[in-house]
Amino acid sequence: MKRLEHIGIAVRNLEQSSRLFTKLLGQEPYKTEEVESEGVKTSFFMVGDVKIELLEGTRSDSAIARFVESRGEGLHHLAFHTDDIPAAKSRLEPEGFVFTREKPFDGADNKQVIFIHPKTANGVLVELCQDRA
Repeated sequence: MKRLEHIGIAVRNLEQSSRLFTKLLGQEPYKTEEVESEGVKTSFFMVGDVKIELLEGTRSDSAIARFVESRGEGLHHLAFHTDDIPAAKSRLEPEGFVFTREKPFDGADNKQVIFIHPKTANGVLVELCQDRA
């Protein structure tokens, strides 16, 4: 992993939470977008070299909506930047890390992403991301 890329926070209402974080951080989000395939709307803030990603589920069956329903709002995942997700996955699987999907998929902020199941990472959902070509 090269660096912490972003911290994902699950929220019930993206608009309200973006206003709250705008006040907290003293700046507007630099980007808001929807990833229809994943049923999520996102808002990104830049804090130093790390991004804060707020995520709201747009469908009741989305991972974010299910997370908020069962656990409430809060820290959802830590994302680490890598230049090569398949190589990172090949290195991590023999170490006992289990991925939630077989292949990376398109995520927000022009990234390809894949997640490590929290049961294999001390209860933390870990995202690996790389820039889309």
